[in-house]
Amino acid sequence: MDLWGDFLGALNTMMQPLYLAVSWIMSSFHTLYASFLGPESGWSWALAIISLTVVIRTLLIPLFVRQIRSSRNMQILQPQLKALQEKYGHDRERLGQETMKLYKEEGVNPMASCLPLVLQMPIFIALYQVLWNASQGHAIGVLSVEQSESLRNATIFGAKLSGIFWPLTNGFGATQILCAVLVISMTAVLFVTQLQLMRKNMPPEALTGQFAQQQKIMLYVFPFMYLFMGVNIPVGVLLYWLVSNVWTMVQQYILIHNNPAPNTPAYLDWEERMRAKGKDPDELARKRAGKNRRQAPTPPAADTSKVARQGGKPSGSTTSDEGTGSTGGGVQRQQVQRQQPQRSNRASRKQGPPKPKTNPGQA
Repeated sequence: MDLWGDFLGALNTMMQPLYLAVSWIMSSFHTLYASFLGPESGWSWALAIISLTVVIRTLLIPLFVRQIRSSRNMQILQPQLKALQEKYGHDRERLGQETMKLYKEEGVNPMASCLPLVLQMPIFIALYQVLWNASQGHAIGVLSVEQSESLRNATIFGAKLSGIFWPLTNGFGATQILCAVLVISMTAVLFVTQLQLMRKNMPPEALTGQFAQQQKIMLYVFPFMYLFMGVNIPVGVLLYWLVSNVWTMVQQYILIHNNPAPNTPAYLDWEERMRAKGKDPDELARKRAGKNRRQAPTPPAADTSKVARQGGKPSGSTTSDEGTGSTGGGVQRQQVQRQQPQRSNRASRKQGPPKPKTNPGQA
């Protein structure tokens, strides 16, 4: 027990900077909204939580872009990963080496898709602790005891921001109804977000295999996790969670609409829109992809003639060149034809005197 207590104490010490940051942002926005809504209004605290969500998600936009790019690259690599599994499936060590080599060559980091979620978890925990302590009337971070009491008693739609669905201490009331609405709403938003990604921004190859199974798990299992977890989470945290999920859905829609992954239904729609605007979608795609999508330079014409003079037939030549003698290949074939009778005459002289020529018409 002492070890567990020491661990929790060390974790709480490490989280103190986040407690200070979260509580300071909330109190600052609360002061702003309380100036025209009133300090006792629960909506001052509710809007402060929403503003906190916007600030955090805005700071995480670069990480979200990296997450989407990583997820998209993983989708594009699915056919190659499947080929590696078929080739080295019997050798797990070799399969792991070839997979990591492929990731390195393509510049893909599978863990990048989880980075925004990992970074949000400490913030989520800090917000949970701030609201939980406030619900107990305890000061935390920069929140004073008076502010904690204000947050503890703040209500919207008759429900306390510090209240939870379970246990039913005061019976079933407005707090339970609001908790249920928030949990169902955030579950529905998460489901729509995952469904939008799978139906619009995933190539057909990515809809099969292990990656597709992971996406289906996220589509159907995560919403049920929300239902079970939400009953013990304060209303204020559920509000933060709902706004964050809505932000993710809208942000993903904008990205899929303007920069979809290749070989997806969203990409086909984007190509049609670009052509309707008089733009070349292929050229735009090459500019976005950068060096990886640049076409290889065409070899100069002099190289082809050089190969022909060295005895090779140009890849684009036809049989009509043989009779003209206008190209290097034609000249070479004429030289071979002149040399062939000479070799034949020398062989015939070794066998004996040549036979007299006969008229073809008399044969």
